[in-house]
Amino acid sequence: MDEDQIMYNNCPVVYCMTKIGGKWKPIVLYLISNKLNRFGKLHRRIQGISKQMLTTQLRELERDEIIVRKIYAEIPPRVEYFLTETGESLMPIIHSMQKWGKENKGEKIEG
Repeated sequence: MDEDQIMYNNCPVVYCMTKIGGKWKPIVLYLISNKLNRFGKLHRRIQGISKQMLTTQLRELERDEIIVRKIYAEIPPRVEYFLTETGESLMPIIHSMQKWGKENKGEKIEG
């Protein structure tokens, strides 16, 4: 094998995409980083995502230790999501994606 070749299963870009890739995770991370960290608020803000899909994405991000779920001992119970240190380390990537999108889409993007 050529030393310049990248093996798919060892590629760091592929690894990153398995953690934050897909249609919803970058949006979820961006919103949580901007203190929109309650399930209902996330669901209302992300057009087109089902409650089940949002639940799945949040669970995967939690499993991968990118976010943490905090349950408050209140009635009714309150749950909020926060970025972990690993999640915070991803924000320059998310912000770069946002900047690239604004520059290349050719129109103003909210956020």
